Amino acid sequence: MTKWEIDPKHSEIHFRAKHMLISTVTGLFTKFEGTVDTLEPNDFVQASIHLSIDVDSVYTNESYRDEHLKSSAFFDVDKHPYITFRSTELSKDDDDASAFVLRGMLDIKDMVKEVQFHVSFGGTAEENGRLKAGFQVSGIINRKHFGLTYNPLMEAGGMVVSEEIELAANIELIKIS
Repeated sequence: MTKWEIDPKHSEIHFRAKHMLISTVTGLFTKFEGTVDTLEPNDFVQASIHLSIDVDSVYTNESYRDEHLKSSAFFDVDKHPYITFRSTELSKDDDDASAFVLRGMLDIKDMVKEVQFHVSFGGTAEENGRLKAGFQVSGIINRKHFGLTYNPLMEAGGMVVSEEIELAANIELIKIS
């Protein structure tokens, strides 16, 4: 068994949501940690992945919006301080040797749902005697499935915030054992 951990200095987790159906607002989480267990050092098929995101670290470049996202109208950070993900399957995408399909259980506000992400493997490299691996992860979730239901209607009808949220992560792992 090979154990990896996320290098937070070289990783990032972003989200994007349509605002008023005319523009896109981007945000990120600045604090997170995770581990990956693989059977072989360079074979990530069937890896076991665990991720924990500190919701209080949400950042959208607008302090009022950040506080609103932390409030009970959205994430309710006082009651639900973490978003977690646990993989159930990581399999090769038949169409591309460096592509994977990641399935797992995403927990936001104690609402656990199965989700699927696309993963692109960037390869491995040694730095200062340590093996590292890079990945790009992307997918879309419906925020209402996780109890994030705040959404006043605009005067002309239509929602202020889209239900579909795009997730994107650049992850660099460090082999620790």
